[in-house]
Amino acid sequence: MAVLQNINLDSFLDTLISLTAAFILGGMIGFERQYRQRTAGLRTNVLVAVGAAVFVDMANRLNGREAAVHVVAYVVSGIGFLGAGAIMREEGNVRGLNTAATLWGSAAVGAAAGADLILEAMLATVFVLAANTLLRPIVNTINRKPLDVESAEVTNTVYVIAERAQQKQVLALLEAELERANYPARDLEIHAFGQEDVEIEATLAATSVDGDELDALIRNLAVKPAVKQVFWSPSTSE
Repeated sequence: MAVLQNINLDSFLDTLISLTAAFILGGMIGFERQYRQRTAGLRTNVLVAVGAAVFVDMANRLNGREAAVHVVAYVVSGIGFLGAGAIMREEGNVRGLNTAATLWGSAAVGAAAGADLILEAMLATVFVLAANTLLRPIVNTINRKPLDVESAEVTNTVYVIAERAQQKQVLALLEAELERANYPARDLEIHAFGQEDVEIEATLAATSVDGDELDALIRNLAVKPAVKQVFWSPSTSE
């Protein structure tokens, strides 16, 4: 029987080591994503890494290194379809690119583990984690600097609806929250909103923002008694 003929304990041990390495290293990448509550978290990254390792290891065992190289090429192209599903476009902003790139990195880690390149897989994991953690403060600092142009491609605006009598109080509260979150306003406008309310529009200096951080800021403002409604929205200009 072919099933019995294919049983090889040495090969099985080799596969076990490869899949265990892919599981652990993919889990390390996924844990960072899960901690930040991203779309593709712990389980997704582990599955991508293990899946890539299984395909490469299987090809390596069935037909040697040459077949494994071909399978790696298919893994690289195939993971693009999974990554595309993580990318979303929301009113001018594209979200999920980093998640898709992380999945691509997890697939690379798994493929390396499946090809018995354990040390290389570990090194790749370190670099993927470094890109998602060590570079984050630098990216945030750059994104929060206003562009030296009259009109930015993407404009992010916070809208607050409040009673006319509480206008000054809410305006000061809004400015304080924006400064605390390191999202200073480039422009502030106040419009009448009905007969008793006003709408405050705070256009942010930053042209790229962290949606989770702004959502938290909105929640902080929404619980204030003087605030009736608050939300934020990105928009594009030609």
